Amino acid sequence: MQQVVKVTRRGQTTIPRDFREKYGIREGDRILVEDRDGELVIRVIPKLEALAGIYAKYGRKEELKKKLEKLREEYH
Repeated sequence: MQQVVKVTRRGQTTIPRDFREKYGIREGDRILVEDRDGELVIRVIPKLEALAGIYAKYGRKEELKKKLEKLREEYH
């Protein structure tokens, strides 16, 4: 699937609705824009809550969030 999008003078663009729905992109989500061999690649950055399920045996998502915040504080 391809779609042409317009870039504003501030360098902003809109991700077309079909792509947002397909990849579950919502307002406030973060995406990664990467230069890969002369092409721009856009990837969705998964939310911590989405990843917590695969590691559920290691703890609840609230606990994981607390541990992540603690690590962030240590490195800032």
